[in-house]
Amino acid sequence: MAGEDRPTRLGKLRSTFKDIVYGMASHEMARSALRTRASMEHLFILITMGDLLGVPILPPYYSLRLLPYVTPQISSWKRRMLRERDITDVLG
Repeated sequence: MAGEDRPTRLGKLRSTFKDIVYGMASHEMARSALRTRASMEHLFILITMGDLLGVPILPPYYSLRLLPYVTPQISSWKRRMLRERDITDVLG
């Protein structure tokens, strides 16, 4: 039984070591990439569906063609775009 526990313990130790190295080396880069992706998605929706907020950027024809792909995100996007912001939003 002691022989069976050893590979499991070694695997857990290796997994823990990988998590620690990931946290020290690339966690901040991964979070930054996710924030960049989210801001690019917000910008894309603003450009295509800006007329919902009164910002006419593209002709409605193109907005209507993209509508099926953007529909699931519209309600949360409008909520994010129309909420009040203060200095603490920029810092976080």
